[in-house]
Amino acid sequence: MNTMKSVLIQKPGEFRVVEKEIPKPQKGEALLKIQYCGICGSDIATYTGNQPFASYPRIPGHEFSAEIVEMAGEHPSLKPGMLVTANPYFNCGSCYPCKNGNVNCCENNQTMGVQRDGSFSEYITMPIERLIDGRGLSAKTLALIEPFSIGFHAIRRAGITLGNRVLVMGAGAIGIFAAISAKLYGAEVYIADVLDKRLALAKELGVDGVINCKTQDLSECVKEITSGNGMDVCVEAAGAPETLLSCVEQVCFGGKLSLVGNTKREVTFNHSLLVKKELNIFGSRNSKNEFEPIIDLMLKGKVSVDSIITDVYSIQDVQEAFDALKNNDGSLAKVLIKF
Repeated sequence: MNTMKSVLIQKPGEFRVVEKEIPKPQKGEALLKIQYCGICGSDIATYTGNQPFASYPRIPGHEFSAEIVEMAGEHPSLKPGMLVTANPYFNCGSCYPCKNGNVNCCENNQTMGVQRDGSFSEYITMPIERLIDGRGLSAKTLALIEPFSIGFHAIRRAGITLGNRVLVMGAGAIGIFAAISAKLYGAEVYIADVLDKRLALAKELGVDGVINCKTQDLSECVKEITSGNGMDVCVEAAGAPETLLSCVEQVCFGGKLSLVGNTKREVTFNHSLLVKKELNIFGSRNSKNEFEPIIDLMLKGKVSVDSIITDVYSIQDVQEAFDALKNNDGSLAKVLIKF
């Protein structure tokens, strides 16, 4: 059989499952048989037309696990039959940030599933140098490494240290991964959202406290937690103007903001508050050298996140999976597609 199924977003709101030829690996590439793909918030945004960087038609997906089928090149530790994940951010190597080692924010970055076709296919090819040995982790767990790395990178950007009080705005998968990462650095972590089911999962995964912004006064809760001082670090993980403004309001004087949420919507505020508070603001894009450290933490038993997987769909039901997440009532956290 020389054909495979691929999931194509023809245009916002329109899915097709298409038959394509199985790709052949070029020199330096590996042919991968996809095992699981996670649905990222950016994939939902591409589906709904709210992803600022997407172009169409587009095969979505960049969170995945795969089996190496064939290699058109050599690697000291990788071989056919092994389970891997991969770095899905393709950088140019020649722009100013790339030359300075900031490849995650390459000026010409192409992320799989956004600016270039992604992993929602039965087979894909990848440069061998981008593959990351799963080292015995399950295929499901490996599909979580990339989204975990996004939250982990946002926490690293903020330089969180032992005893910091951290507020994460947004208890989606990335927000929860950011909260877990902050706990790993010894922070006291709170997470805010409007959906009780999401907050319950965050609590189950180890955050110190949760705040439902619909039923509780966020400012009063923060005052009580911090004795009126404000949070040391606020992480914006919802991608909404309202949550960004909440972060600016709830962070302490001299505090830090880490912005990982993404949106097309504009936000308006008086920037004097940034000056008055002398805030440190960190944008956070993709991840940078976080895949291996996360795998190390998992292998050492310092973190377990498989319970964040709430549903697994087949490739035939991918439209149903995307629609469920688009209309999520909080009961869905990380949804995987099984290939």
